[in-house]
Amino acid sequence: MQVKPDNCTIIIFGASSDLAARKLFPSLYELALWGNLPDDYHIIGVGRAALSHEEFRSFMQTKMAGIFPDSVRDEAAYAAFIARIAYVRLDLEEPDGYHALYHEIMTTAAAVCRCANLLFYLATPPSFAPVIVRNLQRADLGEKDGCMDGWRKIIVEKPYGRDLQTARELNSVIGEVFSENRVFRIDHYLGKETVQNIMVFRFSNGIFEPLWNRHHIANVTITIAEDFGIRDRGAFYEEAGLLRDIMQNHALQLLAAVAMEPPVDLSADAVRDEKAKVLRSIRPFTTESVDHSVVLGQYDGYRSEKNVASDSTVETFAAIKFFIDNWRWKDVPFYVKAGKNLAATVTEIVITFQCPPQNYFCPAESCSYTANQVILRIQPEETIAIKFGAKRPGESVITDPVFMKFDYKTSFTEAGLTPYHRLLLDALAGEQMNFIRQDSVEYSWAIIDSIRQAVGSKLPEGYPAHSHGPESVDKIYG
Repeated sequence: MQVKPDNCTIIIFGASSDLAARKLFPSLYELALWGNLPDDYHIIGVGRAALSHEEFRSFMQTKMAGIFPDSVRDEAAYAAFIARIAYVRLDLEEPDGYHALYHEIMTTAAAVCRCANLLFYLATPPSFAPVIVRNLQRADLGEKDGCMDGWRKIIVEKPYGRDLQTARELNSVIGEVFSENRVFRIDHYLGKETVQNIMVFRFSNGIFEPLWNRHHIANVTITIAEDFGIRDRGAFYEEAGLLRDIMQNHALQLLAAVAMEPPVDLSADAVRDEKAKVLRSIRPFTTESVDHSVVLGQYDGYRSEKNVASDSTVETFAAIKFFIDNWRWKDVPFYVKAGKNLAATVTEIVITFQCPPQNYFCPAESCSYTANQVILRIQPEETIAIKFGAKRPGESVITDPVFMKFDYKTSFTEAGLTPYHRLLLDALAGEQMNFIRQDSVEYSWAIIDSIRQAVGSKLPEGYPAHSHGPESVDKIYG
């Protein structure tokens, strides 16, 4: 039986944001409906708008009903949930306003000791994170402050800085107010069932792990593709670009999950130790190596998007060939491709095994056609497929590729938690395995910085919307 989290107050900065309306409040409501939240909890939304408690509750109810109409049909359950929500107007950059937040916490939570345990969620632009953390400390709301003994935790959304220097600065600021074991750097990919299953698939099945190395695997391909553009995120994308938005976090975290060594146990630090070792071992990029290992692109029409500069040089596509310089993976290429406005929306990992030394059953040049593969599909389907060769019916001995497939939806009757369900519960419980540790953040930024420095002023290559990316992308697969 799952142990419920401690009674607590959850404080959401950016409470009127799209993230809060689409993910956080619906997830918290469903967790409450299922009995996963504490017996006594309170939620405080923090935002710039001048709203009363009732006005914010009405606003959130309207937003949730519009996005997830089925979720609010149980009127009694929803009324019980919404009654636990309060609102505080706050200018994030004004220190004095945080005293109003402190007062709200003390007034609404102290009677039942919810102020002893506080979870702060920063659903705000990343640039506000250091400002919020410093002001929490000034208002006696940091980890070592407060009305009584208890825990203080903070969830921080990506990207964690803009480069290695700003990431270190952010980590330093947060570290002054919160211990590392109270900091939860969230990447929703790590809450997905199929991503969590990578480690289980590798280390609980004896037929795979002995082959999971440079002696048997020819290459690994990771794809994170979306068939739509930046939508209404023009201002964000002009500041971030795809390398910061996708490659520094989602993509490198998937790579680390595939390439990590077996942990000594399933503790958070043991697992994250092995992922950090992978990121630390990735070969840096140079001006010579990027010519045949990095392709950056920008989809046609990006410069016409709202809040995008007419002469923008921001990348919306990246294809990168990584090498991991360690004993297991030396000289095995990891191809990582991510982009907007591509032909399809798909996230998958393809592990391609080396071909047999002698191919009797088809021409040697067609080995890639029948090469064994493990295909881990993360979205839109949640499947694992194994590709292998089988004899084509008939007199001739010819090999064709066939597949065995496992599908979460058909193999399990119980639906898994969504990423935000799982990660919110993990943070409340203090479980950090599915969150990113400080050292991994900095190793990832060091890799991205080396790519950006090596590419220099070279412009991204244009590509048609709903295509497979720039024409030159094939050069990295050599």
